[in-house]
Amino acid sequence: MLPRSLAAMSPAKPSLLLIGHLQHCQPEWTQLQSKYNLMQFHGTRPQFLSNCVSGSYSNVIGLYRTSSTTHTGHFDHELIHHLPPTLKYIALNAAGYDGMDIPACIVRGIRVSNTPDVVANATADVAMLLLLGALRYAMIPLEAMLGILGMGSIGQALARRATGFGMKIIYHNRSRLPEEKEGSASYVTFDEILQQSDILSLNLPLNLPATPKTRHIISGPEFRKMKDGVVIINTGRGSLLDETALVEALKTGKVGSAGVDVYENEPEIHPELLENKRVMLLPHIGTTTVEMKREMELLTIRNLESALDTGHLLTPIPECS
Repeated sequence: MLPRSLAAMSPAKPSLLLIGHLQHCQPEWTQLQSKYNLMQFHGTRPQFLSNCVSGSYSNVIGLYRTSSTTHTGHFDHELIHHLPPTLKYIALNAAGYDGMDIPACIVRGIRVSNTPDVVANATADVAMLLLLGALRYAMIPLEAMLGILGMGSIGQALARRATGFGMKIIYHNRSRLPEEKEGSASYVTFDEILQQSDILSLNLPLNLPATPKTRHIISGPEFRKMKDGVVIINTGRGSLLDETALVEALKTGKVGSAGVDVYENEPEIHPELLENKRVMLLPHIGTTTVEMKREMELLTIRNLESALDTGHLLTPIPECS
């Protein structure tokens, strides 16, 4: 045991703050208490802001945030402004991070991680389910042209599955993939993917101030460039797709059918989508498997542990890499 005088001089263990609850990796989180002081918050946004102002989190260096906004709401400019000055890392248990003001984090010097590749297979499975379901309502054979808008890990996983069904694959990204990741898919421009696709799958992140615009990337003008009877699949983010424009395109026959797992104003769904028998709807279940949920929780924990031990996040978002 250290003498009293030396013990008093020893620095306190850094603190980690968990917002919400862990469903699958509580033991792994608890194991971190040998190195860090573990804190947890579940309550309301006003309570969380009050705790920040009062200094309750004054020694917090890393923060674990789930994709749920139940306890704090969005991590907008106001909330990020009130986070403790000691905070250096936010580990987000989600692939998408549109609910966070990333420029505000960058100004504060806070680095952010997410769980991008972990969700790929589960989300691609759901996209394929929606694709096959939507095709039942459309007069399009399986040997169709599938356009993938956003060829990240999810888009690539979808391409592998669709190729097994005999589909031809084209894709559009901000930049072309290396040949080894491209496989048999062909890179095309944004206009070309709209014009050539029999089926168009949206696999993009929602727009952020620091990235090119993706909110309503598919709306009235884009639908007018597409083939008549095109099939639309959205497992990305609800606001990628202008739902009002989709409803109109379904009415005119420009869109033959659609498969949707995410919605513009979740949990609300456009009533005319609910009523349309040519639309297959799922309740945002893209990553809802026990295996995926556990892997996402574990990666989020490991991101924080790596950041505090080495100064490096394992899977930083592009803006913070």
